[in-house]
Amino acid sequence: MATVKLWTDEEVSLHPRIKAVFDDIRATRKSDFVNNFWRALANEPALLERTWSSIKAVMIEPGALDPITKELIYIAVSTVNSCSYCVHSHTAAARAKGISDLQYSEFLAVVRMASETNALATALQVPVDPEFDAS
Repeated sequence: MATVKLWTDEEVSLHPRIKAVFDDIRATRKSDFVNNFWRALANEPALLERTWSSIKAVMIEPGALDPITKELIYIAVSTVNSCSYCVHSHTAAARAKGISDLQYSEFLAVVRMASETNALATALQVPVDPEFDAS
C-alpha cells in the first residue's frame, strides 16, 4: 500500500503542471500507461518534473550504452537497494526492449555471482591489489 496518494487521470487533468509531465511520459513511451511511481511523485510536482527529466536524459536519450544494458544496470542496482518496484518495472522495460529469456537468465547469474563474491571479499576483508587501484 502506498504511503501517499496515487493520482488518478481525472485528478491529473485538473493540474496543468502535472498533466504536462504525464502527457510527456505518454508521448515519450508511446503508451497511455503511466505507472504508479509517477502517480506517487505527482504529490510533489517539482520532484515529478525533475525526476522525469533526469530519467529521460539517462535512460531514454541515446548514449554510449544501449537501452537493454541501461535497464540491466538499473535492475542490478535496484536489486542491491531492495527496490522490488524498480526490479519489476525495469525488468518489464528490458523485456519490452527485446531482452531474451536466455539473456535475462545469464544476467541473473551474473548478479548472483557478483553478490556471492562481493560478500566473500567483504567478509574476508581482502585488500585491493595495487594493480586494481586506479589512484
